[in-house]
Amino acid sequence: MLRETFNDDAELYDKARPGYPPALVGELARVAGLAPESRVLEVGPGTGQLTRSLAGFGCHITAVELGDAMAAVARRRLARFPRVRVRNAEFERWPLPQEPFDLVACATAFHWIDPAVRVEKAADALRVGGRLAVVVTHHVAGGTTGFFTRVQNCYERHDPATPPGVRLRPSSEIVPDTEEFESCPRLGDVTVTRFEQDITYTADQYLDVLRTYSGHRALDSTRRAGLLTCVRDLIEKGHGGRITKRYLHELILATRLAP
Repeated sequence: MLRETFNDDAELYDKARPGYPPALVGELARVAGLAPESRVLEVGPGTGQLTRSLAGFGCHITAVELGDAMAAVARRRLARFPRVRVRNAEFERWPLPQEPFDLVACATAFHWIDPAVRVEKAADALRVGGRLAVVVTHHVAGGTTGFFTRVQNCYERHDPATPPGVRLRPSSEIVPDTEEFESCPRLGDVTVTRFEQDITYTADQYLDVLRTYSGHRALDSTRRAGLLTCVRDLIEKGHGGRITKRYLHELILATRLAP
């Protein structure tokens, strides 16, 4: 399964994947009222990109991660936070504890969870008044725009799944999708707050990021090597060895209602 490809190189994932904007973490903590006594369940933490920020508030965190290698890296990276526990399990089958949580968080992983389970089980895990926080990340137009226009030629040449003429859209054209949260009768007060961040990469750094994406990992080795070589050449020969990429993060928040 594609969602399991991330586990193949957990160290690279931890090294390459960016964290989340401090403003996003601050808004999440403010709305959820995070404090040292708070109980947090994080679903699909990866190697702990968001977890480390949440742990800084001193709260009790249970992080449920599918990949054993990812969980091992997360445990090492979070060892300085004694109130964080990483569980290697599939969230869909993981038994919820009797005591409910104040916050259930999932960052850039919610789409990998079974849609028949994810919202309902998150609601099951929350106390009344608790919050569900889902971060959705989009690749959007911005940064080194010329590079992201031209790099599509590399994808069209080396990845047969690439539709012709695909281009990144500006953030203004991204419409939040909150239907599954709004249709759950046990959730209410659904809000979306948007945060952008620009990150500058060297060619090596950007190729490391690409190597962590499931679609790139799923390519056969010859196609993947050709694609990465094409991308590297474009960065080094056409953009002075550095490019800037823009990310849009949507923070979707919902409140657990009374039964």
